Order: sequence, then structure tokens, then C-alpha cells
Amino acid sequence: MAQEKARVLIVGTGGIGAMSVYALDQGGKTEATAVLRSNYDVVAKSGFEIDSIQYGRISGYRPANIRKTVPDVAKEGLRPFDFILVTTKNLLDIPPSVADIIAPAVTPSKTAIILSQNGLNIEVPVIQRFPSNPVISSVTYLGATQKPPGYILHDDPDIQKIGPFPGQKVPIQEAEEAARRYIAVYDPLKRLELTYDPDVLKARWRKLIYNASYNSVASVLLMDTPRMRMSKHIIDDLIRPIMLEVIAAAEACGVTGFPPDLPETVIRGDPTDTGFKPSMCQDAERGSFMEIESIVGEPLREGKKRGVPMPTLRTIYGLLKGLQLKVKEREGLWETGFGEGHPYN
Repeated sequence: MAQEKARVLIVGTGGIGAMSVYALDQGGKTEATAVLRSNYDVVAKSGFEIDSIQYGRISGYRPANIRKTVPDVAKEGLRPFDFILVTTKNLLDIPPSVADIIAPAVTPSKTAIILSQNGLNIEVPVIQRFPSNPVISSVTYLGATQKPPGYILHDDPDIQKIGPFPGQKVPIQEAEEAARRYIAVYDPLKRLELTYDPDVLKARWRKLIYNASYNSVASVLLMDTPRMRMSKHIIDDLIRPIMLEVIAAAEACGVTGFPPDLPETVIRGDPTDTGFKPSMCQDAERGSFMEIESIVGEPLREGKKRGVPMPTLRTIYGLLKGLQLKVKEREGLWETGFGEGHPYN
């Protein structure tokens, strides 16, 4: 008797989400449903156009099940989802929250929630909202961008470190089993580089060493990483100090074992023959909201609680908060004016 396919909901089908649902379909072990927003009409009519480093050129790919909104399992009488994969940007300071977005699709004690998003402490509100559900971390290195809607450039292989977040309400064995099953249905043919990692917190801090430095500085300067490396000043006075501050915060939190030469390795990690701009920089250029709280604010707060000096990251955070405030005002999320008791009125 054939094993029943795992039901997977993908929330956020941009570049990362599109390549994730494609991988799930290729594996043949899942019944995947993709939630699309701005690209729904294009994909519904013509499918995705994908230029992939792993799969080649794919024209007219349309996931079997697409929706404009997150399904309400109870109201619609749907079978519960085994997994919800969240690949949206994690905008902690912009409503609605991830927990609010996925809530209608979560079945208590049944659905495992996989957060394939950047940043630190992103699991905390999800665990609090859904205490009976396993919450899984996917530290993703898959490089894929969508520009224009429906066109996906997939230029970095699908590499993920997957494991349960710490601090779960469910038994750790249940969370570990959910993480391993997710890997099994995502990549049953073992063509990709998915690794079970019992220490995903360290993997998240490791990725922050790049994201909190290169992403944030590029977003302020609107500059690609090769040009940043061409400037000794930018590397010596901004990038490396932020990396060292993030490592110090991680170690103060008990996350240790980073090799001494890690900053130098990360500094030289990107190719120099492209004008690569990190995703946060691309958001800044578009005037979109940026993931500054999960990528910059959270490591800064964790370090501050433990007395770690982080002056460079603090300055960059202040600049990014100012840029974000301009977008909030434009979108009607910040009303200008001096409230009662404002210290600078």
C-alpha cells in the first residue's frame, strides 16, 4: 500500500518559496499547496519561469495547488496540513505577525511549522501561539530572487540546516522526528544538501555574522558586496567590527566554538565578479520593509542583556530604523507628530 503523501502548505511563494514548492513537487512525496500574493495572477495564467542552477530552465511551472490566501482548515473542512513552510520575510515590527498569518491553517498537535526565515528569536512568538505544535528551523542558503513577478532566478544551490528550535513546549523527540520527516519528504531522492542539525541555534548565529554585517551596511550604503570589499574603510570600520560584535554576543549567550578566522572567511565569501546586493539592500532600493528587527535588533538586544558592547551594530541599527520609519510613514503605519511627554518636543 502506497504511503499517503504529506500535506505541505507553503506560505510566501517568492524566490525561496517557489524553489521550495518545486523541490517538493519533484520529490513526489508531498501534496503541496502554495500561497501566492502579488504573483498569483501571473502564475495562475502562465506558471513560473525559472532559471535554476540546479534544475536548468523551466517554463510554465505551475504548482498543482495555488491560493491567494492562507486556507482556514476548520472553516473549509480541509484535511489538516502535516507541515506549514513559512518563507515570507520576517518583519517583526510590521503587522500581521507570522503567527497571525498561519493561524487558520494550523491544526493543534498535528501540524509542524517550519520557519525558513532569517534572524534570531523568530520562533518565540510561534511557540507561544502554538504550544502543541513542533516548530522547526530551516537555516536556508538557497539563493533565489523573483523579478519580475513569476520569474525566478535561482543562482545558489538548495542548502539547508534543519532541526528543532530550542525551548519547545512539545517533547524534544516529537520535534526531532518532525524535522527528520520533513527532510525525508522534501528531498527523498537525496539530490539536495539538506542536513539535520541538532544545534540550529548556532547555525542561526553563524548566518547572522554575514546578515547583520553585509546585509545591514549594504542597505544603508545601497552598495553591492564587491564594491564594499574594494573599500578597506568599509570592511575595517564597519563589516569586521559588526561581525566581531555578533560573535561576542553569541558567545555571551552560550553559543561557542566559532573558528578564530571565521570573520575573514565570511568577509571573502561572496564572488567578486558580480554586482551582488544582499536581499535587505534590494528591499531598501525598492523602498520595501526590511528585516531589521530579526537580523539586527535581536542580536543587539541579546548582547545588551549580557553587557556586550556592540557600538557599530547599534549605530547601523539606528540608521536602519530611520530608513524603516520613512517606509512606515509612506504606508500609513507611522503618524508623524510629537505625542504628550515626548522628550524632544
